[in-house]
Amino acid sequence: MGYLNNGFDESQQSDYGAVLRNGREILLQGFNWESHKHDWWRNLEKKVPDIAKSGFTAVWLPPPSQSFSPEGYLPQNLYSLNSSYGSEHLLKNLLQKLNQHKVRAMADIVINHRVGTTQGHGGMYNRYDGIPLSWNEHAVTSCTGGLGNRSSGANFHGVPNIDHSQNFVRNDLIGWLKWLRSVGFQDFRFDFARGYSAKYVKEYIEGARPIFSVGEYWDPCNYNNNGLDYNQDSHRQRIINWIDGTGQLSAAFDFTTKGILQEAIKGQFWRLRDQQGKPPGVMGWWPSRAVTFIDNHDTGSTQAHWPFPMNHLMEGYAYILTHSGIPTVFYDHFYDWGGSIHNEIAKLIAIRKEQDIHSRSSIKILEAQPNFYSAIIGDKVCMKIGDGSWCPGGREWTLATSGHRYAVWKK
Repeated sequence: MGYLNNGFDESQQSDYGAVLRNGREILLQGFNWESHKHDWWRNLEKKVPDIAKSGFTAVWLPPPSQSFSPEGYLPQNLYSLNSSYGSEHLLKNLLQKLNQHKVRAMADIVINHRVGTTQGHGGMYNRYDGIPLSWNEHAVTSCTGGLGNRSSGANFHGVPNIDHSQNFVRNDLIGWLKWLRSVGFQDFRFDFARGYSAKYVKEYIEGARPIFSVGEYWDPCNYNNNGLDYNQDSHRQRIINWIDGTGQLSAAFDFTTKGILQEAIKGQFWRLRDQQGKPPGVMGWWPSRAVTFIDNHDTGSTQAHWPFPMNHLMEGYAYILTHSGIPTVFYDHFYDWGGSIHNEIAKLIAIRKEQDIHSRSSIKILEAQPNFYSAIIGDKVCMKIGDGSWCPGGREWTLATSGHRYAVWKK
């Protein structure tokens, strides 16, 4: 089977879909779970020239608003840009520096939930008195202590969940998102996108017109008693259904590819070819909307909820940086794991750009054996990962880069 979507003509997309059509994005997640401890806006500003030189088109920044938790994921006063990452002044300096180097800034949009300021109905902190967007209990879902409607998605427990079915809530959020655009953010990353209906994401994108958007639709892969199922079609279909629900205006993180890839590199590379001979993640069905990644602040970093095996890191990057989809590099790997890994990743990015590999590049899988995997991408790049001995036939291929258990050739 192929993926099920409702038949979208990308030529009909408005201007904020231009980068989706172009398909040449390379993202950097510019923080980890501990970044708030390290004068972050100033730290990143120093790295902007290297970020630009390395070929990244956008940097995903942590939530910019004042938050009950230092990491930013329990927001309260959305209009205050003084956070544990630094002052509003330092943030604006960073945004200006990124703009000067033609790297877009992606804001982490946390609008599934919001910490109240005062007690209201039922003695819960479900009012927002004394700060901008001073909502009352009707802005909070009835399933998390408010007087609004039931949630249109999964609950984020422990804090009031926002009721996006309320017109005043959506209008206020669109106003805030437009304000973030005016401050200098160009892209959006929607946090906990399972928490509210994708149709609201569509409305927010249409209202605020970010240049690029990606949603975090993260639910568990399919497992059996022996571990990860080979067939993850239902998992990637759920992500695709969410993308469809946004009017196909947003991309989504390819959690399916991450789940399969980090099992495959342990000696099960056969997992990297699905029953139709395609890549087995969202990338294999809808590559122009699949944002691939190895780890993020939740799966890796000090949280380590679902970490990629450290000793196979470069195999993972050799896969996502040569294949279709929109690849993302994690800050820790690029800047904290040593200069050699930084340079190896930068070399893979350079090859991707030089050979014009993009989100829709064709993929011909040559081998998917237990101990290695090989493929030709866009008829311009050939790659191999794993400890099996293999190289492409034909004199047209020259080795472009190689490292521990990976090699990449180009024409």
